[in-house]
Amino acid sequence: MRMHTSLRLSLVTRWTALVGTLLALGILIALGLDHLLPGRALLVLALSLACVVPIAVITMRAQIAPILSLFRALEGTVTSYKDGDFSFSLHWPQNDELADLVAAHNALGNVLREQRLALVQRELLLDTMVQNTPVAMLLVSEGAGNTGAIVYANLSARQMLGDGRKLEGHRLSEILSQASPALVDALARGGDGLFTAGDGEDEEVYHLARRSFSLNGRKHELLLLRQLTHELRRQEVQTWKKVIRVISHELNNSLAPLTSLAHSGAELVRRGQTGRLPQILETIEERTRHLESFILGYARFAKLPSPRVEECPWPAFVSQLASQVAVTVAGTLPPEPARFDPGQMEQALLNLLKNAHESGSPAADVTLQVRLAPGVLRIEVMDRGQGMNDAVLTNALVPFYSTKRSGTGLGLALAREIAEAHGGRITLGNRDGGGLTVTLILPA
Repeated sequence: MRMHTSLRLSLVTRWTALVGTLLALGILIALGLDHLLPGRALLVLALSLACVVPIAVITMRAQIAPILSLFRALEGTVTSYKDGDFSFSLHWPQNDELADLVAAHNALGNVLREQRLALVQRELLLDTMVQNTPVAMLLVSEGAGNTGAIVYANLSARQMLGDGRKLEGHRLSEILSQASPALVDALARGGDGLFTAGDGEDEEVYHLARRSFSLNGRKHELLLLRQLTHELRRQEVQTWKKVIRVISHELNNSLAPLTSLAHSGAELVRRGQTGRLPQILETIEERTRHLESFILGYARFAKLPSPRVEECPWPAFVSQLASQVAVTVAGTLPPEPARFDPGQMEQALLNLLKNAHESGSPAADVTLQVRLAPGVLRIEVMDRGQGMNDAVLTNALVPFYSTKRSGTGLGLALAREIAEAHGGRITLGNRDGGGLTVTLILPA
């Protein structure tokens, strides 16, 4: 049966008062003073109080002592929680409000204990991952130049910079004094980037990344060093294999017909049947020009020179484009002349416009739009062709990637190289209603 604490204390008080009154009456009767009862009520009351107060005090103290003990236990467990120890729990034998409080306190302790255990497990997992990653990680406290102290270093950092020794507590400048000069130069330049250490066969390529943040109210810098030599060599081999396959395929597609046509022409000359020779020679010339264009495309991509930036009026530039490929200009051209390499930009836009025409778009829907935005120049080539799916959008700018049977995969890649050489970038996106928009974003 559940009994509230306030009710139990009230019953104890009333029971104490009753017992005290009866005890006082018993004393009077035992002393033969019962004849005083009717007229001496005040005396009886005083005697009752004299008996009741001590008994009530003793009884109340006996009831309150366990409650005070519980409060002290609660204070102790809260202090333990503040210290991160959640292993304590409380017990209260009564079925009252304090039992509810103790149950809620124990439930809170269980939740905190489970959260602490999960946090410890995550920390162990994270530390295991960080320690075993091939990326060297250094956490450095704030300091002028490279004078900051190393707060944390994983195993890769110890092996790369300290021959396996512990680096925590040392100054970064002390560690760099024994490191490669290329690493010191890369740190001095600031920012992220690649650098090469060693010479000849011992040459190694690394990527340096730097991130700054505040930790415990102080600025720290996280240095990430990743060795890319093996990955770059593997990618280089794969790229060369792909280039060789593409070139071999294109050469075979051109040389095989040329060989056959040359043999047929020689046979016709031997027979004196020269009527078909002009057609054969025209076909040989067409295939030769195609092969020459293919080789020049690869050479242009591989040997793209630095852009020679100059002022170029938009009307003359767009007119030159329109004389080579059909295009509709959307909107008005900027009145200010552009600043880029006209030859390279013309080549990039010609590739984009030809791709637009080959996408299945009506010629009238191939449009060119030039817009000035804050700090940037946007040149957009739009069509109403088939657009691109997600896989093609992801790989469209990769050199030698093409969805066309006779494509070289260099048109978009060359446009990207030209845009990046001008300090810009290129983006692709499908249009609402079908088609594609290719945007060259250049510094204004």
